[in-house]
Amino acid sequence: MKRQSTWLSLVFWIAVSLITLFPIYWLFVISVKPAVDLFTTPDLFLKSFYWQNYLDVLTDRTLRGYMWNSLIVSSGNALLVTTLGFLACYALTRYDLGGKESIFFWTITNRMAPPAVFLLPLFLLMTSYYRIGNFSLLDTKIGLILVYCTLNLPFAIWTLRPTLDGIPKDLDEAAYMDGASSWKVISEVVFPLARPGVAVTLMLTWVFAWNEYLLAATLTNFNARTLTTGLSEYVTTTGTEWGVMATISVFTLIPALIVFSLVQKHIVAGLTFGAVKG
Repeated sequence: MKRQSTWLSLVFWIAVSLITLFPIYWLFVISVKPAVDLFTTPDLFLKSFYWQNYLDVLTDRTLRGYMWNSLIVSSGNALLVTTLGFLACYALTRYDLGGKESIFFWTITNRMAPPAVFLLPLFLLMTSYYRIGNFSLLDTKIGLILVYCTLNLPFAIWTLRPTLDGIPKDLDEAAYMDGASSWKVISEVVFPLARPGVAVTLMLTWVFAWNEYLLAATLTNFNARTLTTGLSEYVTTTGTEWGVMATISVFTLIPALIVFSLVQKHIVAGLTFGAVKG
């Protein structure tokens, strides 16, 4: 019975994996087909590869600029959000602050709201208030990095909370008794132990910023336009270039897969760290 249960479990997870990965496979199929073949009877297995879509994307300077913008914005936002979230979570978990549970709840309410709620106020702030002479944060990479903090910072704080809760405060007190400063306690005692949770937070916030579309489409025009918003340029009144759109989508998956592969060993440790307090 135990062996039969193992085989059933294996078959089940194989089926789930195939269902999950099939849309990605089908996206690749669309990207290596000419436009004429897309509207014929679909073939599950490819007989030939049409690489012109990939050549068009790789030789397009505008799309390369969009990808560079996406890398800068997502990496900058992930680093900023993870740093601020770690420091904020350290203060809230390490010090006896009054009403800290209310502060934690207030931060997560900002993440509960849909991004469309923030569109109008952020647009008015970036065009009217955050202006120095002729410089405006609208359609700038730094502006988009700061805007994404609105959605990602609450998530980072709540992701890091169980990690820091699982690190005993006795370690901090022992370090203080040895003459360590607050910065040394944070950087040499708490941070190394919280590294798995920090890695997971960094990865997830990077992916969120990389995939975001609505705010980027509204608050950028050309200079800071990201790769996800560049997809809309291929939906025109004369038709939709499905092959090029699928190719761009494949390129958007590659950096995310690289990030996942780099920090995958920390994922389980980071998500379960602090689940059982010592």
